[in-house]
Amino acid sequence: MTETLLKPNLDALDHRLIELLKVNARLPLVSIAKALGCARSTAQLRLKALEDAGVITGYTVGVSSTRGPNAIRAMVLISIESRNEPSVVRELAKRHEITKLYSVSGRYDLCAMLLTDTTAELDGVIDRIRAVQGVTDTFSTILLSTKLDRPE
Repeated sequence: MTETLLKPNLDALDHRLIELLKVNARLPLVSIAKALGCARSTAQLRLKALEDAGVITGYTVGVSSTRGPNAIRAMVLISIESRNEPSVVRELAKRHEITKLYSVSGRYDLCAMLLTDTTAELDGVIDRIRAVQGVTDTFSTILLSTKLDRPE
């Protein structure tokens, strides 16, 4: 049986705490308390309550790409026949170059984030995406630089 956690009513202090951790999840508790303008014990209790309630689900480490600084990152919007969505998603999930796959609203149904070593490799991956049964259209754009990257 799946247990559903009730999300607590978050106040301004909770939201500020979460925003601090999004910027730096390794921030020491003393620094968090100072930034929030509260006692260390208050910050610690709030943090524990957010973890216990399932609002904070974990802390992660960022790892730089193993592909090097010249890796090609792209976003591919994909239109599909709706009845084929499960099989299209299964096929796309097999591609190691696809790092994230989102369901989106609008003209396109899916958004795939890709990471390749070369534009030729990217072109081949896009061709393979287009060849998946149920894919009707794609629109691609290469990402040039990251201006901001925060945890969600």
